[in-house]
Amino acid sequence: MTLSTTSITKRLFRSPSTWVAIILASFVLNFIVLGGLMLLLSNVMMLEDPFRSGFIVLAAVPPAVGVIPFTVFLDGDRDFSLIGTLGSYLASFIVTPLVFFIFLGSDLAFQTRLLITMFELILIPLIISRILIHTAIDARIITLKGTLVNWSFFLIVYTVVGLNREFFLSQPSTLIPTAVITFVCTFLLGYVIERAGLFLGINPKKVTSMVLLGTSKNAGFAAGLTLALFDKQSAIPSAINTIFMILYIITLDLKNTGRKNH
Repeated sequence: MTLSTTSITKRLFRSPSTWVAIILASFVLNFIVLGGLMLLLSNVMMLEDPFRSGFIVLAAVPPAVGVIPFTVFLDGDRDFSLIGTLGSYLASFIVTPLVFFIFLGSDLAFQTRLLITMFELILIPLIISRILIHTAIDARIITLKGTLVNWSFFLIVYTVVGLNREFFLSQPSTLIPTAVITFVCTFLLGYVIERAGLFLGINPKKVTSMVLLGTSKNAGFAAGLTLALFDKQSAIPSAINTIFMILYIITLDLKNTGRKNH
């Protein structure tokens, strides 16, 4: 979170008049379309806890911070992704508690723990990123940023899988519905968003950003929330989501490379 948000600099704040449409589009794509699809499919497939609560948390969190570096990697619209991601994170302070209130209960102690965890996992990293920019440390570690982000993904998946290793080894078939939902919410939904964007004549770079914002959730944030608030098995959907998202980014990169060569 800290490393990815160092890309949000003062330059981005020079034209706030363009923000409204971008933030609205990002909100609809990530919270309404993607989050709504996760909730719908988890109900259709009749998932029970801990997987149900895991998908509710995923649906409630903002897009992955990886959207920003992945946009650069895939030659998307960088400003669109930056503004959309920032707006979604600000909106999450309302959306995430609201979704939790509706689907997981209104206990005051629970909501307080949620807000404290959000502060730890969103605001503190954002503050640290501002410190890195102000002290110019971000410029000195820019060549290491990709490696550090990759290791961060690894640590998230390794932690969740490690905590649930007995479950993965003894009940692998129970992961199939979770994998199916995640596949639909990345590969299939991404295809629909891409085709719709191109059909509407939207700039291809912007379409790439829309696809990323409409298919990714901050699985690290979701895993942190579930480990702090629920049973450790509730974090399994977040781990599987991370794996599928990485595979999807690889697929998009191969497709992008093939298009350029053609």
